[in-house]
Amino acid sequence: MTKANESDELLSVSHVSASAGDKMILHDVTCSVGQGQIHVLMGPNGAGKSTLGHVVMGSSAYTVNKGTIVFADKDITSAGVDARSRAGLFMSFQSPIEVPGVPLNSFLKAIVAQHDNLDLKGKRYKKRIAEIMQQLDMDPSYLNRELNVGFSGGEKKKIEMLQLLLLQPKLAILDETDSGLDVDALDVVSRAIAAYRSSCDGALLIITHNTRILRDLSIDRTHVMVNGHLVAEGSGLLVNEINHDGYGRFIAEAEADQQ
Repeated sequence: MTKANESDELLSVSHVSASAGDKMILHDVTCSVGQGQIHVLMGPNGAGKSTLGHVVMGSSAYTVNKGTIVFADKDITSAGVDARSRAGLFMSFQSPIEVPGVPLNSFLKAIVAQHDNLDLKGKRYKKRIAEIMQQLDMDPSYLNRELNVGFSGGEKKKIEMLQLLLLQPKLAILDETDSGLDVDALDVVSRAIAAYRSSCDGALLIITHNTRILRDLSIDRTHVMVNGHLVAEGSGLLVNEINHDGYGRFIAEAEADQQ
């Protein structure tokens, strides 16, 4: 897949610095994702990768101190999470939270109701849920269980993939989605990503320091983050370099630049 033209730019993060409380985490970050593209964000633990995902998604835990975030030609820098979700942004979390007292089915109906473009009501909703659960090898009884309560790590990731396929966002941010998964669970996630791509040609920003989930994907752009700075960009070949040599070069260059 070729790099998107400027007119096809879906997400633009421009000179964004962000903090959590008094701690500055992101420093003058600039990057973009084109429509239908697959981007990978890599870096050592604690580099700020997940923070960037949360900032793009509008998490209230972070403050954007400088810069702008534009999505689908609209400035969303000050928009809330709900507005960003309705605009077509989606994020899966490394550690999905448990929500006691809320059945999975009630949660899914609530998020679908916020997306008028899906037109999933009544029988259409039930049919679509059944189709996706079959794709993901999910027992229908999951729908009656409390959201993520008592679920294994692999089951929680299945639930997030269920949401991904249900909402069909324009851009999905996958934060360490492969973390802690066994081979079977990773296969389910990979199949869900393939189904998402084939159904709506959605864009992906995959945040990871492990490349297992990337094996069957054609990567358009790789970004490397160190200490809250984007320090390198390249093609999918950059993933191979990191697999072979690690992050040593990038860490050394970042430390030299920041002195």
